[in-house]
Order: sequence, then structure tokens, then C-alpha cells
Amino acid sequence: MINWNEQRRIKKTRRNIAAVILLFLLLGGLGAAYVVSALQPVQAASKVKKEVTIPKGTSTSGIGQLLEKQGIIKDGSVFQYYVKANYRSGLQAGTYLLSPSMSAREVAEQLVEGRVYRPVRYKLVIKEGMQLTEIADSIAAEFKLNKDEVLQQFNDKGFLQQIQTKYPKLLTDKMMQAGIRYPLEGYLFPATYSYHEKAYTLQQIIDPMLKKTNTFIVRNEELIKQRGLDVHQLLTMGSLIEEEATALTDRQKIASVFYNRIQANMPLQTDPTVLYALGKHKDRVLYADLQVDSPYNTYIIKGLPIGPISNAGEPSLQAALEPAQTDFFYFLAAPSGEVFFSKTLEEHNALKEKYITGQQS
Repeated sequence: MINWNEQRRIKKTRRNIAAVILLFLLLGGLGAAYVVSALQPVQAASKVKKEVTIPKGTSTSGIGQLLEKQGIIKDGSVFQYYVKANYRSGLQAGTYLLSPSMSAREVAEQLVEGRVYRPVRYKLVIKEGMQLTEIADSIAAEFKLNKDEVLQQFNDKGFLQQIQTKYPKLLTDKMMQAGIRYPLEGYLFPATYSYHEKAYTLQQIIDPMLKKTNTFIVRNEELIKQRGLDVHQLLTMGSLIEEEATALTDRQKIASVFYNRIQANMPLQTDPTVLYALGKHKDRVLYADLQVDSPYNTYIIKGLPIGPISNAGEPSLQAALEPAQTDFFYFLAAPSGEVFFSKTLEEHNALKEKYITGQQS
């Protein structure tokens, strides 16, 4: 009894034989010289290169017609029978970079092997600590979109609910609670992203960023639970660490200061949250700025702000999960970038006098 695999092999062999017979019939009807010519390049010296897209489900006959119409091969029917007579596997869908200078064999081999053309058409560099408005700027500039429309879509409830269904562990309703400025703030993973297609929706543009953040969350799910945080809180803490960190900073120590202050029921009093509440960048935070009424302002609320204030990189997120064990309650960044930690307000004020106030006088 012949098994299923054997039956399929016999059918395939019969198809190949039929293709060979058809090719010989073609040779007899059109002449060997024509067929040989049809398999040669359309224009051997051509420097032209074309992007040719083969849709999924296109038959070999359809591919031959498409290639002939595009001027890549001379005769679609000859190409069809040539492929069936010479290749066991079929032609693969995709976008290819082809030229009239290629022979039918060279074209067929590219399509059989699936050597698709994937140029980098767009590139986004999302730096650690970038805010959503800055990311919207980058997206609008690279993809030739309107920034205001990008931000509007970022805040559209229907748009947010649509992407929530794909990443239910990452995108919870906490990101849309009243008072949140931008629901996706903190959720777009900093990295360099390359895009290969000619056109993208905004959802497709940010999907790889969400995917990277989701991968980090899933990988650290148990650690997040052990830390007693939910995803939104983790991303919020990570963003605070990111905004306070410098190249010389120990992020784990900064994390320890924030956790120590939360445990002691002390406000975090971190200036970047004030600037985010104000919606502006300033070189210096004034006393009057500290009074801004906002759920982001950690000078007037205790604990974490209502949501992230930037998009943190992995080092800051990891520090939020694994803070150093210290008894520090204060830190101070000197103009040099070095960060000094202290246990008491007296020690902190002394460091401030030495590295900040004293340097300004």
C-alpha cells in the first residue's frame, strides 16, 4: 500500500514530467531558437533595477505574466514552463530587486530561494529618556506625517484600545486614568528601529517599540511581582531614574533613594516631575514652579507620580527592579555629572553648599 507521502511524491513527479513535455511541445511549436532567446536577458547591458512585488498566492503562470509586464523577462509562458521543468520548489512571494539584465535562470533562482529585497526605507532612533512629544516629532519627520495628528492619535481611546488587545499584560487601563497626559508615555522602548516597507500606519510604526517593552515585562514578570509593583508603576519609577541619571550615576543607588523615601512616607521631590507637570524644559527649577498643581508634581504628592514622565531604557528599568540596598534619602548631581548621596538633610545641604551654591558665588 502506497502511503500519503509516496502518493504526493508520485504526483509531483508527474507534474514535473508534464512540465517537461509541455516545454518540448513549446519547443516544437515555437522553435528551439525562440525558447533559448526567451530565456536570455531582455537587455543584457541594462543598469535598470526594479522593485517587483509577487503577491501571496500568485501562480507560476501569473508570476511569469507579471515579470513579462514589468520588462524583467521576455516571455511569461516560457518562464512558467522553464520553472516547472527545472525547480522542485515553487516561487516565493515577496518584493525582489530585479533587472532586465538578468537571465530567466537568475530571476527564477532569486524567487525560488526567496532572496527578497528589504531596503531600510525609514529609521527611528529613540534615545533613552525621550518623551512622547519628542518621539512624535521624530515619527512625523521621518514618515512625513503631521506631528499634531500623531499626538492626537496617541491619545485616541479607540486607537489605544486596539493596541491594548495585542499587549494585555503591558497596556492596562492604568495608562488611561484621569490626569494622565499621554497614555503611551513610558511604554515605547528606546532603541534604533528600521522599517522596510513603503508605507506604515502609526500602529505599525510603534508596534516594535511596544513589543520590546512587552518582552522586558514578560521576562521580568516574577521580579516585578516580588518588588510589589504593577507594570505602570515600574515604568513610572524607571522614568524617574532615567531623568535623574547621568553618565556617571549609579542608577541603583538613585532607585534606592526613591524607594527609601516612599517607605518613609516622604515625598520624592524630584525636579523632572515638576518640569513634566509644567510641560516645559527649564535650566533651573524655581520655588514657584514647585507649587504647580499636578498629579505629576512629586513636591506636592507622596509616592510615585500618576504615570511615567519619559521612556526609560533597560538600565533604568532594571535599577527599578533591583535597587541597591542603602540608607540614603538624598542625592545631589554636581555640575561635573558626579552624583553624591547622603543620609540626612544636613549632609545633603552641606554637599549642596560645596558643589552647587558655593560654585555659584
